[in-house]
Formats: sequence, structure tokens, C-alpha cells
Amino acid sequence: MVAAMLGIAVVVLGALSQSRSDVSEPAAAGSALESAVVRDDSRVLGEPGSTDVTFVEFLDFECEACGAAFPIVEQLREDYTGDVTFVIRYFPLPGHLNAERAARAVESAARQGELEAMYARMYESQPTWGESREPKDDLFRSFAEEIGLDMEQFDADYASEEVADRVQRDVEDGRSLGVEGTPTFFVDGDLFQPETVEDFAQVLDEALAGE
Repeated sequence: MVAAMLGIAVVVLGALSQSRSDVSEPAAAGSALESAVVRDDSRVLGEPGSTDVTFVEFLDFECEACGAAFPIVEQLREDYTGDVTFVIRYFPLPGHLNAERAARAVESAARQGELEAMYARMYESQPTWGESREPKDDLFRSFAEEIGLDMEQFDADYASEEVADRVQRDVEDGRSLGVEGTPTFFVDGDLFQPETVEDFAQVLDEALAGE
């Protein structure tokens, strides 16, 4: 269960407290904001849930706090499978040299039906490439080869304006919502700011109970 992950709670929640100061007032309101949280083509981890409850994370694959949150989100996905829809939105931060590259690699894999494999590979390998001041294009390409992607298609997608624009659109949506730091979570379109690890399960339980 999520509560069993208290060992990493301090790391995650300490980083999230900083992220909370990085969420400013949104520039829009109402339905425009709701559509900015989840688009029709937003990337979904696993199968959509049977309810309307959505858990959305604006993330940066080079962000250590996102990496620490990864196992918590994975546990939530296991605990709430079939009920909650888990959505990721790309939000590479400008201070991370390889974050936008990583997002393009994940999006390129998603176009071949391998979103989860590349998403997991990025976080599992983050200690080996995060905070590097050297481009990691070749490393990310090697991940694609290991996953078994069509490399001609991967290379074309990775270098394409379409994929770059797709990542940038997520960034722009995040900014319209006031997101400036990662990870930033939304549940059913509302900003979710956890204080404890248990808060993750509580907010989803409450959302499901309100269905």
C-alpha cells in the first residue's frame, strides 16, 4: 500500500513543498482551465479508469523529486487500477539540459505504443544521467533500441517538430494553470498539494466516493 512508502516520504514531500511555492495564480478560469489539465490526446498510463476520476502529473524526467514520486505513483496505479485514469503531462524545466530530450524520447516511444516502457526507463535510469551537462541523445536512443522500437521511426519522431511541439503544448498548458515546478499534481482538475504520502490515497478515495 501507499502508506508502506514512508521511507521516501521526506524526500518527496520536501521537494513538493518547494513545488507548491512554484504554482502561481492561473491566467485563465473555468472550462478553459479544465481542458488545459487533460487534453483529449494527453498520454494515459495503462488503461483509462472506469470512473471520471483523473490523476494528472506535470513532470520532468530529470527532476529528482519526480523520480522520488515515481514509485508512489506506480503504487497508486496498482491500488486504483480500473478506477482512476492516470495522466502524464510533459513539463521539462529549462534548467535541466536533458529534460526536454527525455520528454521527446518518451513521446516518440508513445507513438509506437511503448509509453510505459520508456517512461519507466527514464526514471529507473535517472541517477545515471540526471543533472548531466552533456546531451544524452545517444543514451535515450539506446533505450529505444532496448525496448525494441522501430528505430527509423523513433529517430524521425525524436527529431521532428511535431513531437517537439507536442511537448511544448503540455508546457504551455502547465503555465496557463500556474505550474512552474515539478512534480505538480491535479485530481479531477483541481490542484492537489500533498502534505503526507497518505494524502495521495485520501484524495483519490474522496474523489471516488464523490462519483
